[in-house]
Amino acid sequence: MNPFTFPLDAQRDLWERAADDAASVGAIPDGLETMAEVEVGGTPSEVVYRENKLELHRYEPLVPEEERHDVPLLFVYALINRPYILDLQPDRSVIRRMLEAGFDVYMIDWGEPSELDTSLSLHDYVDRYIDNCVDEVRERSGQESINVMGYCMGGTMSVMYAALHPEKVRNLGLMAAGLCFDGTGGILEMWGDEEFFSPGAIVDTFGNVPAEFLDVGFALMDPVHNYVTKYGNLYDNIDDEDFVENFARMEKWLNDPIDVPGTAYREFLEDVYQGNKLYRNELELNGQRVDLGDITMPVLQVIGEYDHLIPPEASKPFNEKVGSDDTEIMEFSTGHIGLSVSSSTHEHLWPDVAEWFAERSVEDTDATDAAVAEDDTPEADTPDAAVAEDVDTTAADVPDTDLQELDGIGPAYAERLTSAGVASVEALADAEAAALSADADIDEGRIRRWIEAASERTS
Repeated sequence: MNPFTFPLDAQRDLWERAADDAASVGAIPDGLETMAEVEVGGTPSEVVYRENKLELHRYEPLVPEEERHDVPLLFVYALINRPYILDLQPDRSVIRRMLEAGFDVYMIDWGEPSELDTSLSLHDYVDRYIDNCVDEVRERSGQESINVMGYCMGGTMSVMYAALHPEKVRNLGLMAAGLCFDGTGGILEMWGDEEFFSPGAIVDTFGNVPAEFLDVGFALMDPVHNYVTKYGNLYDNIDDEDFVENFARMEKWLNDPIDVPGTAYREFLEDVYQGNKLYRNELELNGQRVDLGDITMPVLQVIGEYDHLIPPEASKPFNEKVGSDDTEIMEFSTGHIGLSVSSSTHEHLWPDVAEWFAERSVEDTDATDAAVAEDDTPEADTPDAAVAEDVDTTAADVPDTDLQELDGIGPAYAERLTSAGVASVEALADAEAAALSADADIDEGRIRRWIEAASERTS
């Protein structure tokens, strides 16, 4: 087979088969009608929050209230394409799978940016828009922290958010998220190499990056399939209504792209792809460093084995960089989009994802049970007051306070601080910020905030 003539040969074969198969030709009008009438994103929802073009959707629950998990789940979608790929059709809807599993489900729909949004940065999306949506979900659910699941670029932004606001994220799920670009990002990383590609020049030329620019780029990653082969498959199955409906829904999504805000696009390409700053712990948003060590909540990565947009190697190393002791990878034999719409993932993968979140969305009842048990214990005899006065209480009799009782300090940070000689809240209150920052390899600003909190706690 000559690779240079294969597309033309495939197209010629398609037309020859069409000419020879009168039955398939006769089925084309019905197939086209089915494609024109197909619907997507059918799971009922209401918009519970709006900001600029953004809409926060809350989906109608599918199980009784008493069977739902207390901790809700927020999907953070990418800035590219429409989010209904997560709700393409009832039997291939990630949204419905999580609703069926008993979660209260929300999703961010970014909408399409206008020219007024060209200057929106990653800081605006992560530390303003996502944060406002998380706060809305927290308030509606009464939970201090919620589950977050980010898809593709939305996963990368979710990582930034979880590092900046770990106290608001109960569990972090990442779906086909690009996180590590050091020769591991496949063809997109090669195309985006700073030696050959200048995101700044694109933004200077267009402002917001046109949807068509991105659409053609993605299609050219597999031109034979995207421009020839898949239409041959459609022709071969034109009389199969289910096949035609599935094909039409995918085509509707693929041909419904949106522009990307220029500043956010440039920052993402230059800092995450070209500079690999997120993985190297060098990324800053509005002057605040995104420290992966601050991600101390459980982390799940859902990865497509044959993902050509975000290869597994661009995701897997991330779990070794975070501060969490509870990380997991679920890799499935599908591609980037197949994670959302493959029938096999909905049968075998998403039930496991739902179970992972469910296990970590249960309130910790150990402390409550212990308190109840203590209350039920008969009171001991009260010692004689005179005897009690003879017992001197010294500082050594007072137990030290666990570091993890302070907001923002999880197991990983507590271990770093302890290794640096600070093993309790009391010791932290007396520490010197600059020296402890150097010894523990933790941002000095964060150390200062912890010292202030420790001082208030012990005063």
